[in-house]
Amino acid sequence: MVLTKEELRSLAELKHQSPHTLLGMHPLGDGSGLVVRAFLPDAAKVEIQPVHEKDKPKFELQRIPQTDIFEGVTKKANKVYAYDLVIKTHDGKTRRGRDAYSFLPTLGESDLYLFGKGDERKIYEKLGAQLRTIDGVHGTSFAVWAPNAQRISVVGDFNNWDGRFHPMRLLDGSGVWEIFIPGVGEGAHYKFEIRDAFGNIKLNTDPFGFFFEVAPKNAAIVWNTQKVKWTDGAWMKKRRERDALRSPMSIYEVHLGSWQKKSASESWSYRELAEPLVLYAKRMGFTHVEFLPAAEHAFYPSWGYQVTGFYAPTSRYGTPDDFQFLVNALHEAGVGVIVDWVPAHFPRDTWALAKFDGTALFEHEDPRKGAHQDWGTLIFNFGRHEVSNFLVANALYWCDRFHIDGLRVDAVASMLYLDYSRKEGEWIPNQYGGRENLEAIDFLRKFNHITHSEFPGIMTIAEESTAWPQVTRPPYIGGLGFSFKWNMGWMHDTLNYFKLDPVYRKYHQNDLTFAMIYHHHENFILPLSHDEVVHGKGSLLGRMPGDDWQKFANLRALLAYQWMFPGKKLLFMGGEIGQRAEWNENGQLDWWLLDAGPFHRGLQKFVEDLNKLYLASPALWQADYDYAGFYWIDCVDSENSTLSFVRQKSDGTNPLAIILNLTPVPRTNYRLGLPRAGKWREVLNSDAGIYGGGNMGSLGGIWSTPVKWHNQENSAELCLPPLSVSVFAPED
Repeated sequence: MVLTKEELRSLAELKHQSPHTLLGMHPLGDGSGLVVRAFLPDAAKVEIQPVHEKDKPKFELQRIPQTDIFEGVTKKANKVYAYDLVIKTHDGKTRRGRDAYSFLPTLGESDLYLFGKGDERKIYEKLGAQLRTIDGVHGTSFAVWAPNAQRISVVGDFNNWDGRFHPMRLLDGSGVWEIFIPGVGEGAHYKFEIRDAFGNIKLNTDPFGFFFEVAPKNAAIVWNTQKVKWTDGAWMKKRRERDALRSPMSIYEVHLGSWQKKSASESWSYRELAEPLVLYAKRMGFTHVEFLPAAEHAFYPSWGYQVTGFYAPTSRYGTPDDFQFLVNALHEAGVGVIVDWVPAHFPRDTWALAKFDGTALFEHEDPRKGAHQDWGTLIFNFGRHEVSNFLVANALYWCDRFHIDGLRVDAVASMLYLDYSRKEGEWIPNQYGGRENLEAIDFLRKFNHITHSEFPGIMTIAEESTAWPQVTRPPYIGGLGFSFKWNMGWMHDTLNYFKLDPVYRKYHQNDLTFAMIYHHHENFILPLSHDEVVHGKGSLLGRMPGDDWQKFANLRALLAYQWMFPGKKLLFMGGEIGQRAEWNENGQLDWWLLDAGPFHRGLQKFVEDLNKLYLASPALWQADYDYAGFYWIDCVDSENSTLSFVRQKSDGTNPLAIILNLTPVPRTNYRLGLPRAGKWREVLNSDAGIYGGGNMGSLGGIWSTPVKWHNQENSAELCLPPLSVSVFAPED
């Protein structure tokens, strides 16, 4: 035996942190030959056979007594060569294959250096499970970051989930463990068996896993996410050239599992969903679909916001290839894809990221910095280079491998403030004594800068619920660097207004006008999101006052106001058909309502026509964020609860006049100031009979005369239907 007693014990007890230095083939210290060792718990007999050089010796290994370690020495060669292990097992079976301990590391010093400083942008090509061919041998390299672990083994269906077969080596100074295992191919299931910092043995999934078993199982699955042939080149080229701020954006927010189902208990797969969702999005005129988090999550009622597999589309609906198929189909149809991305927190499951190596690795140790009290989740340690790298590279991964067009970042406010939802004494101030999370701010700026640099045309969207300044301004002037921000203030104020009985609305006109006071501070998206139809809030329709006729009239007016107001648009699924019940992730939308009378189908037709008008009218999107793109005609007629404004292009052309009457009282002979003389066509009337309205209006158009009104040189008299929005365009 060439091993020392200490080396033998460290191997036998799985405590050696660099088993490759002892296992595999090595020259003898005196240069007189070679020694080979293998740790094979199921072996009865082991033989070494050369692979390429047939003149090299083959010889048998002998079991070291009272261990599962085999060792053999040959004096017939002194240079390491490629060899197979021919193993006869205790049950009489024979297998042959290359020795996992005969391969050099698959990560280089530069990879580890960049990861250690938080700047390896394609770390997803290095860590995790990577299908490789080395020296003609097909297999998978595994690598994982766990600097405080005492030992890590890869276990899977290829080694009977036995941690003795494939202990990994710790690469010097990096905290990264690595091994290449020949013969492991796509579809293999695996986990990491970790002896943590305190000597406890636990099984963990791969933080960089590309595919997972369907929950509640959680093994990672070796997968190649680069084999799909994309056919969306025209879309991707157009995206790079597109100015999102000056382009139309009408977003349909979708929860993958509950839009439509095959049956009460079975959801569509990604592939099955592609055709109906593409057809519906195109028919309705939406420019983008936004998916609630598509990443793997164990707890379905979290809607995906408690991510356990940041690099994997959830397997509930199919493989990563299937998700790529869905994105490709949407792109081919000219529909963009946005996904919710959740770097703000992660769940406490110890088989996922929490206490990964026994210590607070991805999170903070102190719960005053590392735990979200509201959600029972953990907060990433954004100041740690490897954690920042994990998240930034994850954003790039979704853009790279899945051609995602936008990342909507959830719960940004919870990242920015150290005292978010905390009482005095429950948080730790920053180094200057303030409440700002300086590490999270740096992370968000870095994420936005790198994502926009690497993928021109990509959008990043902040769900930020406070008045944090310059969320959508570049980092070099002190901003966070997002493309857009959800206008939560507009959403809450507008919904608060519309839920009021119209008799009280005259006292709350400011709820609808206030958003223009701060509109130009950010690049806003106007959301009516999933958050507004859950947790006892009811559906959008259910929040509208009055009988059914008034409810639908109010909802049509709400959606028209959203589409006409400056800012891009987002509507959660079901809002367009007048869903009556609160959203339930376990069911599907109540599509049967479309056959239950004229109101639901009329509302759906109205949203379709809203999008048609929106897409055909540059005035409604070309100057969303220009001062010249909007001005009030009259915003002070609170007694009648009417509002009117003009939308136009930044050069003042293509104006549209929009007027809201938000009481159930028709307003006849209502004089409205207009910027031009001549005929104005009625291009939208939310009270039209085809939408389920009463068919009042201005008979398709009005003529303005040179009568000054509302500070305009011209004006016209028109009929305002009850609870309506009317839109007029000049005849020319």
